[in-house]
Amino acid sequence: MDVSLLIRQRLSELGLDQKDLAAAAQVTESYISQLLARKKAPPASRRTDIYEKIGQFLRLPSEELSRLADVQRKQELKKKIAETPAPLFKECRELILRKCDPERRAEVWRIFEKETFGELERLVTQTILDVAQGLAREELRSEEWLRLIAQLSGRSYEQMRVAILEFLDTDVFRVSIESCVSFLDPMIDSWDIDLKTFGIEIVLNPRLAPGAVKRFEFVEIAPEPPLAIGPGFEQFLKDKSLSGDATEEEIEFLKMLKFTGRRPAPIYYYRELQNLRDPLHFPTSEQPMGSD
Repeated sequence: MDVSLLIRQRLSELGLDQKDLAAAAQVTESYISQLLARKKAPPASRRTDIYEKIGQFLRLPSEELSRLADVQRKQELKKKIAETPAPLFKECRELILRKCDPERRAEVWRIFEKETFGELERLVTQTILDVAQGLAREELRSEEWLRLIAQLSGRSYEQMRVAILEFLDTDVFRVSIESCVSFLDPMIDSWDIDLKTFGIEIVLNPRLAPGAVKRFEFVEIAPEPPLAIGPGFEQFLKDKSLSGDATEEEIEFLKMLKFTGRRPAPIYYYRELQNLRDPLHFPTSEQPMGSD
């Protein structure tokens, strides 16, 4: 049994129709019709509240619908893995380029044109998609936010509820024109990229996410070399009269101390340990510095 079959059976048992279910789930009747006809895959259970609403309306455990949806989606995923990824729709690529910083747009366009959906285009599109989906997930239960983005994209509230379910299920290889129009266009104000470091900056629409600027860095950074342990610190660790009661956290702190050409004696680390423990050196918020 799958999600569609279970819902259809339950509707029949309760004498209800698709219109009633659509109203309860706050989506369009067309969406419910396509879901029950298996023309649309069930949305991911962790990304939506639709199973909770449907389960409550049909007097079913929401966990049962979620479990069936996950099984069904895994089966669909196995089929998709074997497919060859298609390039972005022309309209989606044009939208991505239009949102690019004007000073960088021509150069980015030339790189995009060299290869159909090449590495840079996938990187930029995936990053923008991740940001937009993250914002959509945060605001999924906010009716005010959904109505605002519905207004910006020229859709009804119910149509936007349907669109967001599909948008949260999409990936970089299957971004639809509708997702671009409904979400990427109104959500993303602009983006820019440093073609040397591949650092990306994405500015969100201030009406939908006030003051939201996302920055991503994709440059490789070499790890710091391990700190060399001096002979004084080694002797401090061996002498249990000095370090016997030191905690792992305190040892790590002492290990991070750096010196320019000087080699502290074991007693130095002991005194530093006592300073670290002295509450006079680390006043609490209730005890301002300089108070008696």
